[in-house]
Amino acid sequence: MRFRIKSASLFPLLMICLLSVAHAEHPDDPWESVNREIFAFNETIDGYVLKPVAKGYRAVTPGVVDKAVTNFFGNLDDVTDLANHLLQLKFEDAILKAGRITFNTVFGIGGLFDVSTGFGLPDKDEDFGQTLNYWGVPEGNYLVLPLLGPATVTDAFGRIPDTMLSPDVFESPDKYYAKGLELVDLRADIIPSEGLLSGDRYTAIRNVYLQRRDFLINDGKVESDPFLQGDEDFSDF
Repeated sequence: MRFRIKSASLFPLLMICLLSVAHAEHPDDPWESVNREIFAFNETIDGYVLKPVAKGYRAVTPGVVDKAVTNFFGNLDDVTDLANHLLQLKFEDAILKAGRITFNTVFGIGGLFDVSTGFGLPDKDEDFGQTLNYWGVPEGNYLVLPLLGPATVTDAFGRIPDTMLSPDVFESPDKYYAKGLELVDLRADIIPSEGLLSGDRYTAIRNVYLQRRDFLINDGKVESDPFLQGDEDFSDF
């Protein structure tokens, strides 16, 4: 599954009682005390609102329909990926991404089906935060955004132009319903992966996010992180 905002990710209420527990300081997380408070707020909202809705969505939505919804929004996100490939001068990747968009839109019925993978066209995510990093802007500290979940400074700022680059295929108020469906679909897709997280959820989610971010920025070459426990590979989380 793709971890993107392209993604906002929220998780259930389990961490409030751990806010005062001692923990190892991560070099990329100097704002941890504030981040934990925002994380606890997000967990509360998720536990009472988003996760129950996502569970209901999983219960009533056939798998093929759920996959089609994911594919449709992924195809729209690919347009943003294409723009960022070009901004990073990755022209070969841009050509491949344009091929994915074309095949999925034309032969995948508007992106409902991912036919491009069968044609050997890889799916490489890019966002404006990665573009800033490509041109020398430091990634910045880890932070937790209210309602939107984990980010870094450049990732957070990059989401603004990414939103502007994303194709607007819906008219008001339909676009708000579509955004809500995208969020619920993303949250529903994350539910099976939550079992991979253990121990302090704040720390686990932060480490998953930072490893995934490192994976994206370095085009699949993940640097070792001494704060990651075990040999798990969360590149596809």
